[in-house]
Amino acid sequence: MSELHQVASAGRYEQELARSLTMRENILITLSSVTPASSVFIIVPAILLGVGGASVLTLGLAALAAVLVGVCYAELSATYPVTGGEYTWTARLLGRPLGFGTFMLTMVNGILIIAVIALGTGDYLSAAWSALDGVWVGVVVIVATTAVAALDIRTNAWVTGVFLATELLALVVLTVLGFLNPERGPGAFLSAQAAGDHGLETVGVAAIIALLPVALFAFNGYGAAVYYVEETKDADRTIGRVILVSLVVTALVEIVPLAAAVIGAPSMEALLGSDAPMNYFLLERGGSALNTAVSVGVALAIVNAVIAVIIQIARLVYASARDRSWPGPVDDVLGRIHPRFRSPVNATLLVGALSALTAAFIPLTWLITATGASVALVYLVVGACALRLRRAGRAMSRGYRMPLWPLPPVLLVAGMLYVCAEVGRDAPSQLVIGLVTVGIGVAYYFGFIHPRRGDRWTLPDPVVEAEGEGAS
Repeated sequence: MSELHQVASAGRYEQELARSLTMRENILITLSSVTPASSVFIIVPAILLGVGGASVLTLGLAALAAVLVGVCYAELSATYPVTGGEYTWTARLLGRPLGFGTFMLTMVNGILIIAVIALGTGDYLSAAWSALDGVWVGVVVIVATTAVAALDIRTNAWVTGVFLATELLALVVLTVLGFLNPERGPGAFLSAQAAGDHGLETVGVAAIIALLPVALFAFNGYGAAVYYVEETKDADRTIGRVILVSLVVTALVEIVPLAAAVIGAPSMEALLGSDAPMNYFLLERGGSALNTAVSVGVALAIVNAVIAVIIQIARLVYASARDRSWPGPVDDVLGRIHPRFRSPVNATLLVGALSALTAAFIPLTWLITATGASVALVYLVVGACALRLRRAGRAMSRGYRMPLWPLPPVLLVAGMLYVCAEVGRDAPSQLVIGLVTVGIGVAYYFGFIHPRRGDRWTLPDPVVEAEGEGAS
């Protein structure tokens, strides 16, 4: 019997990952998953072009909605302080079949997102050197970042922290340029306009509501802290603060630069008529040299995000292997921890290889379609888990308890059902791909895991063996 199987049979998890991260270091990796600079330059422009100055209001409303997600993540991760994130919670609270379906959704979505963001690197590096463009740049980025992601978690915290400082500097430059050259006041944040055939045209409240899912996606990543919870000191006490601090910082560093661009743009008509409004703003206020420098900063932000997401998905794969979800030899390989780095090195290499192949051979348009509904589906499951968490007969939540329960998860579930309905109406293929992915995971459970383990198989208690000072 393998060591992993012995641990599972003992009804507990052995502490194999290095519990070495401080709260600050977890925040550094988590914010790198968000990659706020690339959000501001790649995702936020879609909102800006859709509703003009009211994009600031849209992001503000999305930040309030994100709090509902954040408090659910905080209580769930404090109660289950082991890696695996949404898969870990769903398997224990909503049943093992849906748990593995959630695993499949988050794993596939993570690999696709790694490919998508890596392929965007060349678009920004080519601003400095035109030869640095094309699919091969994204593949090289994935290969190089996989090697970094396989190192110990503290090294990655500081590597991603340096990259994060670079991208935040780019956002500071944008912010300063906007507020030092004001053309209009804060009232512009309530003006919902879009470029039309005859100049700027007013759009309604419906346009703002329709863009809220895009704004939520711009903030997505602050919950990645839960994947590093098993490597964080005093995790059951601090993980809630890590998630909520990451959310607040994310909202500020995305909303404030957007507000600066709205206030400081020389012409709103030109800003909203540009295919790349943030680059238009930088060219007008800072010149081509500054625009090139900031573009390189955004490329570095993308590289940083690739590192962080590979680390995250590798720990998801490791969690599935530790739970004996694959054939025995596969579990043993993917569940192996490097003796020096204390990281799931084989799972990391697998995620990097799959992501590189995805970037090389699958068209970008298909990748974007395939990830379209995934965030809403994951948040829907998180809300359902948070509702189930305090059911009668269960132990009380540990470390963090969200205020006003069950209102936050109820609102979250209702909101995500609405978003899924809208996606199903406007882009049904996105919703179908997400649901089919979950269905494949459920089918795999019933076809392989359940016959192998049966009803006797239960997941270990989510409390790992204490290790060192500050271990939970």
